[in-house]
Amino acid sequence: MTDKDMNEPGKIEVEEVSAVPSAPRARVEVDTRGQPIDSDAGAEPTRKPDYLDGFLSQKPSVEAGAGEPGGALYESVIDALKEIYDPEIPVNIYDLGLIYGVDITQDAHAVVTMTLTTPHCPVAESMPGEVELRVGAVPGVGSAEVNLIWDPPWDPAKMSDEAKLELGML
Repeated sequence: MTDKDMNEPGKIEVEEVSAVPSAPRARVEVDTRGQPIDSDAGAEPTRKPDYLDGFLSQKPSVEAGAGEPGGALYESVIDALKEIYDPEIPVNIYDLGLIYGVDITQDAHAVVTMTLTTPHCPVAESMPGEVELRVGAVPGVGSAEVNLIWDPPWDPAKMSDEAKLELGML
């Protein structure tokens, strides 16, 4: 190619090769002390051992009391619930009194017991799924489950004072 060809816009230079060097190893062999073994005896290892296996095999850890009321994980789940709003009433579902209980097991499984304002609520099919997704996305929660119940039925007395104030009921 000439200098003139190199300056033309839209020109792509192609180079053909017969072989490509192999990629570096993804894993490193270690000796009994956990030290990397290099193929050249006495040479400084070029790559540290891959610790991803240990990371992936770890289970989520829940600090003592984190899943109990007042604990960090419990409060994070409550905060996630307060971000979900009823589409017909401009109040979050927690302050609206739709959440009857939040239980978090030792293995970070969150169980939310909730109701809706009425069994004929337009979001009866979608709201429990949204709650499950939002709670399951809280860092530290291993899995989430939603139990939708109708007894005791919801009534406005279950709303928080903040919700009543927002709706002009106080």
